Amino acid sequence: MPILYPAIDLKNGECVRLRLGDMEQATVYNADPAAQARAFEAQGFTHLHVVDLDGAFAGAARNAPAVEAIIAAVGGNMRVQLGGGIRTLADVERWLSLGLRRVILGTVAVRDPAVVREAAKRFPGQVAVGIDARGGRVAVEGWAEASELTALDLARRFADAGVAAIVYTDIDRDGVLAGINWEATVELAHAVPIPVIASGGLASMDDIRRLARPDAAILEGAISGRALYDGRIDSSQALALLKQAA
Repeated sequence: MPILYPAIDLKNGECVRLRLGDMEQATVYNADPAAQARAFEAQGFTHLHVVDLDGAFAGAARNAPAVEAIIAAVGGNMRVQLGGGIRTLADVERWLSLGLRRVILGTVAVRDPAVVREAAKRFPGQVAVGIDARGGRVAVEGWAEASELTALDLARRFADAGVAAIVYTDIDRDGVLAGINWEATVELAHAVPIPVIASGGLASMDDIRRLARPDAAILEGAISGRALYDGRIDSSQALALLKQAA
């Protein structure tokens, strides 16, 4: 069954959504991230995607209290994964010891891929790579800097590293309800032997139906933020539809 991950993006300790990755275009949806996590749990979600936005820009955790509150609230029943500002093996070990099920490494995957390889070796099944692309090129440091790598180049770098998943975000669609870039995401999933999670732009029940199609079965699932918060996706209908696709 494809997994639908509700997203909690953290900025200044609050649950927000950005537009096109712009920190100046943040909409606050809930000042209590732990309460938001409990709400998603009550709706029937089993997985949760959390991003420390401030940490992604700073290169170190900036919303640790909020993340720890989320883990305390739902970590026993939901599989919580975290990205943003995780750059060292010590960071990985600390977060996993606190109850996260998976950490997502993005900038360090470009800057120091050996860290990702060692983390995946030490913590099998608990380390994912975040690939955020704008115009096909990988962006790092909270999407503030572009690299010369393509998303496919970066994914292939870790094909034999034992990472648990790739979270692929099309930045040009993130937070604007433009729809998932299904073509690029499915193409990436076919190109590497690593489960891929679609992110960026999930807009409506049409995207949920697209995720439920047989050709999308290669994907682990998709992440939804603004569409869930704005009520464009009915969580019970979405989960039921994906369950039928199993």
